[in-house]
Amino acid sequence: MSIALRYAARSDVGLVRSNNQDSGYAGSHLLVVADGMGGHAGGDVASSVAIGRLARLDSETPASDIVATLEETVLDANQEILRRARDEPQLRGLGTTITAMLRAEGKFALAHIGDSRAYLLRDDETTQITKDHTFVQRLLDEGRLTEEEAERHPQRSVLMRVLGDVDADPELDLSLRPAHPGDRWMLCSDGLSGLVSLDTIDATLRSFEDPGQCAEELIQLALKGGGPDNITCIIADVVDLDRLPRGEEAPSTAPQIVGSAARNRHRPTTASGPAAKAAALTREEPSAPYEDSDFSEDEPPRRSPWPALVAVLLLVAVLGGALWAGYAWSQRQFYVGTDGTNVVLYQGLSQDLGPISLSEPVEVSEIALDDLPEVTQQQVTNTITAGDRESAEEIMDRLEQSALTNRPPPAVTDPAPSDGGGEPSDGGGDASDGGGGQLEQSTGLTSDRPAETPSPPDEGEET
Repeated sequence: MSIALRYAARSDVGLVRSNNQDSGYAGSHLLVVADGMGGHAGGDVASSVAIGRLARLDSETPASDIVATLEETVLDANQEILRRARDEPQLRGLGTTITAMLRAEGKFALAHIGDSRAYLLRDDETTQITKDHTFVQRLLDEGRLTEEEAERHPQRSVLMRVLGDVDADPELDLSLRPAHPGDRWMLCSDGLSGLVSLDTIDATLRSFEDPGQCAEELIQLALKGGGPDNITCIIADVVDLDRLPRGEEAPSTAPQIVGSAARNRHRPTTASGPAAKAAALTREEPSAPYEDSDFSEDEPPRRSPWPALVAVLLLVAVLGGALWAGYAWSQRQFYVGTDGTNVVLYQGLSQDLGPISLSEPVEVSEIALDDLPEVTQQQVTNTITAGDRESAEEIMDRLEQSALTNRPPPAVTDPAPSDGGGEPSDGGGDASDGGGGQLEQSTGLTSDRPAETPSPPDEGEET
């Protein structure tokens, strides 16, 4: 005998809640319902983390290990939820229920904690398989409440055991059950079981052959009852592949994910009618979804290009501002260098940025590089930095003094030789005239004394 599952998963946000904190998973080997709690975002995270961990089990597992494997994975999910609560203060107090079934060969391992439920329809009779871990259920077990009183008790939703930050040491209900062909299993959150009676559930499970139609009908019944909570339902039929009618296709093995673990987790309710319209008018708009990376589907969600474009523009603006600030700072720097011939005052930095020069000459002095001492020439060639323009000009003044000091003195010319009488060899008249003329010209004054006529040479003196 070859066993398979024909399944369907459905979830609805309900008529009161603004977001869906339930999660559901239905696959060829795994069925899970998780009802999250703990704040607007915490419930989303807790149930989706649990589904993300458990979804890895949706494959063939040896029948002898399925109970231990399921238990270990649920406890791993609990540790991950606790870690998230420690690392993210806004998630403190988050938790989730779990009702999970893992199939291997002809057996089911069942793990349960919280008030989500598992029902079994076998031989036209529906039975509740799990027991709620609630305060009211404890009172029922102790005989302190009747069934009728429990249905109306104001604390009927108070949980005693869940996964997450509200229970440090969760205790699971574990069992191993046979997978009989013809059985129909239903897993649901309390958003369904709290509003739809066992008799109505039984009648609906027997009335609809298709699992998807059956799940949708049960959700609509809960919505007609007021839909105050999120509603999640999974229907799974156990099928003997060897006895399928000729021409009937084998059940699909593609997983179905619903609720907060799904990509469309925030879609509106499917309810219709006056009650749904009234609820839509009064319901608060859901806040931005809390993104959780612990569970993802094969197809990644489409993302708008605008955030990336804005990030690129911001990066360009920051880099541009940094470059401009750096350039502005460089233009407040000065240094003294040379153009190869003279000493030059530059504004900017002496280094170049590739082909881009970071300086420009602002004053070419008359100080020749060759007039400076050799050591000073080397310093100027290597550039002398200055903090500002005034300091740079002081350096130029010192270099000018150094050039003047190092410059060799001018050569001295000997006076022209004179004859024995002390008169210039060029003739006294010329010299006298020249001297007088020069004097008169240099002083700007004239003499009223007549010019003296030179006396003739003495006789006997050679002329």
